[in-house]
Amino acid sequence: MNFKQLEAFQAIMLSGSTTGAAERLGLSQPAISRLLAQLEESLALRLFVREKGRLTPTAEAQALRNDAQGLMDSAQCFRRHAEQLRLGGFKRRLLKVAVPNTLATTLMPTLARRFMQAHPDVVLEVLSGSYSDAEQALLGREADIGLVRLPMEMQGLATRATLDSEAVCIMPKGHALEQLAQVSPDDLIDCSLILLGRQRQIRHEIDMAFRQKRVQPRVALEVHSVSEACAHVAQGLGVSIVNALLARHCPQGGISSRPFKPHIGYQLGIATLSNAPASPLHDTFTRLLVEAMALPAAAVKEQPAKRTKPAKAG
Repeated sequence: MNFKQLEAFQAIMLSGSTTGAAERLGLSQPAISRLLAQLEESLALRLFVREKGRLTPTAEAQALRNDAQGLMDSAQCFRRHAEQLRLGGFKRRLLKVAVPNTLATTLMPTLARRFMQAHPDVVLEVLSGSYSDAEQALLGREADIGLVRLPMEMQGLATRATLDSEAVCIMPKGHALEQLAQVSPDDLIDCSLILLGRQRQIRHEIDMAFRQKRVQPRVALEVHSVSEACAHVAQGLGVSIVNALLARHCPQGGISSRPFKPHIGYQLGIATLSNAPASPLHDTFTRLLVEAMALPAAAVKEQPAKRTKPAKAG
């Protein structure tokens, strides 16, 4: 029995399939099946039965679940302690935060400066990627805090704070759409569009808005982050429909925005593991992130860093 086998066991318990477990752990489905078979052989127990395409835990698996989680938690504590020693010795703490690519290069540098000035004993690690990447990082204990889109795709996570936003249409400065109070699919019939990739939920909602108006969108570019969309729009390559909350923190040179109708809402959440212990340090960072997200980018840069007594880690 080894740690990889326990990880596979826990991932299957959460997802109900070897395919879902493979997605969580970034492994192939055959690799997950092999790890499960090895674990069952080493324990001489059958842990799952297949029912209607899903793996159902046996009574033995349910009985071992908490023990497996305890072993994994201990291993993660060991790894975190080693990381802390590598990064700064016994007196420094480590906080790992997962955010969308857009915020990693726009909002986070300013926020990190403010946070680290107030907490000089903390090493901050910023992970960037998609919302799904953030959920996987939290479940894999690669991140302590993650900014995700709600509702979340995966189980085992808890929301500590929420932020509401809506879709806006962004366009190059001087574009004819600037004359409108709001933009609808009818206004975009002859416009080149720069849209986020088709695998994203928001893209499905945008496509639905065009279908309801019987407008065929002219997609010129597909990108994978709001910051990419903003950069391409600024170059005059087209217009885009993006999350207003994220667009607010992109460089604003050369870009204007207008509300998009029909209304497409976003809800973001700041999440942790469901069973994560209470931590004043996590609470402090969550509060700073919520405050920074709610402010325009310029206002975030102007906020003075408040020197406070470092919070004691929970």
